[in-house]
Amino acid sequence: MAARSGFNTSGSVGGDAPKIKLTKETFQRGLRIFRFVLPYKAPFIAGLLLLLFSSISTMVMPKMLGYLVNIANHQTNTLPRFLPKTITGIALVLFGVVLLQGLFSFLRIYFFSRVSEFTVRDIRRTLYQKLVTLPIPFFEQRRVGEITSRLTSDVANIQDTFTLTLAEFMRQILTLLAGVAFIMWESWRLSLFMLATFPPLVLMAFLFGRSIRKLSKQTQDELAKTNIIVEETMQGISSVKAFTSEQHEVSRYGAGLNRTVQAALKSSLYRGGFVSFIIVAIFGGIFLVLWRGATYVELPASDPRHLPMGDLVSFILYTMFIGASVAGLGEMYGKIQSSLGASERILEILDEPSEPVHQPRVTGAQPLRLHGNIRYDHVEFRYPTRPDLTVLKDITFSIEAGEKVALVGPSGAGKSTIVQLLMHIYELSGGSICIDGYNINDLDLTELRQHIGIVPQETLLFGGTIRENILYGRPDALEADIVDAARRANAWQFIQSFPEGLDTVVGERGIKLSGGQRQRIAIARAILKNPAILLLDEATSALDSESEKLVQAAMDELMQNRTSIIIAHRLSTIRKVDKILVIDGGRIVEQGSHEELSDNENGLYANLLKLQFELT
Repeated sequence: MAARSGFNTSGSVGGDAPKIKLTKETFQRGLRIFRFVLPYKAPFIAGLLLLLFSSISTMVMPKMLGYLVNIANHQTNTLPRFLPKTITGIALVLFGVVLLQGLFSFLRIYFFSRVSEFTVRDIRRTLYQKLVTLPIPFFEQRRVGEITSRLTSDVANIQDTFTLTLAEFMRQILTLLAGVAFIMWESWRLSLFMLATFPPLVLMAFLFGRSIRKLSKQTQDELAKTNIIVEETMQGISSVKAFTSEQHEVSRYGAGLNRTVQAALKSSLYRGGFVSFIIVAIFGGIFLVLWRGATYVELPASDPRHLPMGDLVSFILYTMFIGASVAGLGEMYGKIQSSLGASERILEILDEPSEPVHQPRVTGAQPLRLHGNIRYDHVEFRYPTRPDLTVLKDITFSIEAGEKVALVGPSGAGKSTIVQLLMHIYELSGGSICIDGYNINDLDLTELRQHIGIVPQETLLFGGTIRENILYGRPDALEADIVDAARRANAWQFIQSFPEGLDTVVGERGIKLSGGQRQRIAIARAILKNPAILLLDEATSALDSESEKLVQAAMDELMQNRTSIIIAHRLSTIRKVDKILVIDGGRIVEQGSHEELSDNENGLYANLLKLQFELT
């Protein structure tokens, strides 16, 4: 168990979206995600206009309050002609502005929410569609958790941007610009005094904020490490109990939590200092402006520097708006950085080349019909991730339609790769594979794979019902066909023993069924598909004798009148095949029938047979 503690400690799978530097190039790349907004541009533009109206109505309020104070001080000469000159009149105008603000805000949230929900739906659907059409090498280079994170946390990050961040960022910009314009209009002398004190406060806030973000990230990283400990322990709980490592895992988790707490406490000290600084800076700045403004208020009306009391109130309110918008811009900037990071990670997947599956059929073209004549001609293969390592070398053989051929050899010899290449899972490094004379590179991938059925050694069932798992072979099959496939796979008897029958839920990965039952469901699925070519990765190697007998009988039924390629681990199961290919080191070193290869005492097949006989 201790060996596992060194794994996956770099952070959570997927993690938070990285904050990338905001430049012209990154901004332009991130804007590509806005193509998903284009179908909903009308409500989006309406939301932007309502945001503008809402911001304008907000900025009018301080001025109205200032007028209210001026009327109370009998300074009505500062009011525009179109406004009433009474306290009640101004109060009614102010109430009307508040009502408009509420209406604008409601409609703005409604329109932005519609755009956000529909846009995120389209992003998720497009991303999922892309993921399921990507080639296998893509998934071999990435962890499942990382891929899932794109569909969940990254898309949720973008949803927050469309719903909240974008609107708030624009609101803060408008508030800042309008606020500066209004205070300059109120008193340019006081504005210059206020703005002179502003840059140092902003710089201090920026430095504080950067330190807090760094410490917060450290806390999140430590928490991610503890979450990985939980994930590993839960996945390997059987091993934990078998090695009586419960206390070791608890200690390991506790140590991780202690590190998280220490990082969080350090972060809280900086946050506390930042809050104290903001309180002192904001109130200190307001008091400083109040002091300076009060000196202008007490000047005689004839002095050009004189400032009416109501204008001072408006000035202070606008100053608070500006301060709040600047503070908000820092947070919004960080969120936009995260959104751009999330957008880039999503766009990276969307830019990946897909497999050409489910292509529209050419008008007038007939559906592909295959009989199962297979020809491998000087096939060579290297994995895309390891181009320096040759896995298959000069593989040449033929299989007639309806023949049963077994692939045997040591582990790592290349047997599974030969089978995978037939399904065009990977591109060949050399040579060619033909079926019924068609080069598989020239065939539609979907049609090719529809003619190939596979029963793997490790059967993976989906978490639905038995019916849904069997139907995966042919979704449009009738009930009678499902029952017939289950009978022929020797599965109908145990299916009937369940109270829900075919509607029995198999659980995640089929965990509620035994190994033999899962294998027979997989065979029923292949029987229902009725493929021309069958690939069997020895489905009986991990079963007990009784289950093996039932599964082997089901496989014999499945292989009737079909071209079958069997990856054999137990050589006793392939005595009846038409031909055996012995693979070693990526080459075919022997081929022939069971009897022919058994008679060659110096051959690899005979040695493997002898070794298995001695072990049993």
